[in-house]
Amino acid sequence: MAKDLSDLLRDGPVLPALTCTSPKQVFSKLAAAMAEQTGVSDRLILKAIMEREKLGSTAVGHGVVLPHARLHEIKEPIGGFARLVNPIEFDAVDDQPCDLIFMLLASDGDGAEHLRALARVARVMRDGDLRSRLRDAETEDAIRSALATPETSAAAL
Repeated sequence: MAKDLSDLLRDGPVLPALTCTSPKQVFSKLAAAMAEQTGVSDRLILKAIMEREKLGSTAVGHGVVLPHARLHEIKEPIGGFARLVNPIEFDAVDDQPCDLIFMLLASDGDGAEHLRALARVARVMRDGDLRSRLRDAETEDAIRSALATPETSAAAL
C-alpha cells in the first residue's frame, strides 16, 4: 500500500494559495478544480461534498479537513488539495481553524476502496512534519513533492 498521496493526486488539482472566507467557498473552489480534472460537474461534486458535511464536519484537527464523497461518475479514487492563505473555521474536533484541505472523490460502487483511500489520507495527514512542509510550500510543485514524500513521524502514532 502506498505510504504517500502521489497516486491520488496524479490527476488531481493542487491549489497552493487559496483565499476563502467560508467552508462552502473552499469546497466550491476545490469542486470546480476537481470538475476540470474529472469531467464531472462541479455542482454534482459540491452537492455530494455538502451532503457528507451535513453528517458532521470532516475537519479532523491540526488544521486539516478531509472532505470526501462517493459519486457514480468517478471510476477510481482521485484527490485534490488546497492550502488556504488564511485558516478559517470548519467546526474541527479540536476547535482550531483549518488551512489544509484534501478532497477525496471515489466511485460509489466500491465503499471499501473509498474507505481505504480515506484512511490513507488521514494517516498521512497526521504527520506533523508533513503539515509543516505543506504550510511552508508556496508552489504546486512543492506541495506535490511534500505529499509524495514517504511518511516520517506518522508511523510512530
